[in-house]
Amino acid sequence: MPSKKHISKKPLKSTSTSTKAQKATGRKRFGLRTVAGWFASRWNSVTARRRNFLARRPHRSFQLTRRRDYARSMKLPGYFSFTFEVAGLLWRRKVTFGLLGLVFMLLTTAFGLLGSEAVYTQFIDSMDVSAPDGLFEGLAGEAGRAGLLLLTSVTTGLTGELSEGQQIAAGFFSLYIWLTVVWLLRNIVSGKKVKLRDGLYSAGSPILSTFLLFMVLIIQLVPMAIVIIIAQAGWQSGFIQEGVVSMAAGLGLALVVVASLYWVVSTFFALVIVTLPGMYPFRALAIAGDLVIGRRLRLLYRVIWLLLTVVSTWVVVMIPTIVLDGLLKSRFDQIAWVPIVPAMLLLMTTITVIWCASYIYMLYRKVVDDDASPA
Repeated sequence: MPSKKHISKKPLKSTSTSTKAQKATGRKRFGLRTVAGWFASRWNSVTARRRNFLARRPHRSFQLTRRRDYARSMKLPGYFSFTFEVAGLLWRRKVTFGLLGLVFMLLTTAFGLLGSEAVYTQFIDSMDVSAPDGLFEGLAGEAGRAGLLLLTSVTTGLTGELSEGQQIAAGFFSLYIWLTVVWLLRNIVSGKKVKLRDGLYSAGSPILSTFLLFMVLIIQLVPMAIVIIIAQAGWQSGFIQEGVVSMAAGLGLALVVVASLYWVVSTFFALVIVTLPGMYPFRALAIAGDLVIGRRLRLLYRVIWLLLTVVSTWVVVMIPTIVLDGLLKSRFDQIAWVPIVPAMLLLMTTITVIWCASYIYMLYRKVVDDDASPA
């Protein structure tokens, strides 16, 4: 019987070793290719998004755009006509929006956010002590005194120092009434029958997205706030005294305020767009930017008109209220404790929030109805 040949296993070991080395090299190459492919895909995605953005936004910063290239249609009623249209819509639904305002005022009062009559009285006493004799005499003097009291009450506040819980509640109530107004108007304009209960229960889903956009709005207004603080410090310290210097400072302040409002026009629209189902906040901001491109200046005029209507309404309503409050309490001591002015401030604040939300939403609807492409 023939003997079996001895088979060496050393070549098998070398083959196994070489196979492991090849696999390790392959894994290494595969890892490098994967990382390189990931970076390449990210770069291609960013490049595609940039090209898409430039295609949607034909205007370039710090480059003059010719009029033929930025003309974009936007058919809107006149300033007074549009204002009356919004007011008429609210008046036809006065019960619904009146109840909404009442709910907001009751919640505000329940959380201790109603202004204090004692703080308001301190403002009056300090103004009477510091004012020169004869400054507030006559009808014009009383109106000027009421205007200063109104400005002090609005800028300083009559609630005193609020706790953290009260501050959160105030912000939450303001955002929620905005969302409720937008939800109600969207359904009313669509021809649906709605109740306030439906709006209160259904409008709060995008509260977080709305809060994020509200923070974006605050960040956009920071430059304006800084310039206003610097200007006030300059005037109060006497650093800005001369007529030419004061005029130049006032002009610069006005330009910064207008530029900030020009910037936040799209953010106002984003606060409406974000209430759509399934909408993300920064996606809403991008869509709002596409809507206002080529129209931003004309929309800025509408926002300035909105501010003028609000300020004029406050002056027309609150100054006579403050004068009447002073006359009544000077003759009848029994009602000295009644917070007439703080209650009217809360009422005007509620009406202002509802009015601004309605105006911005109806302006957004007018822009959406005109589906002209960017210039």
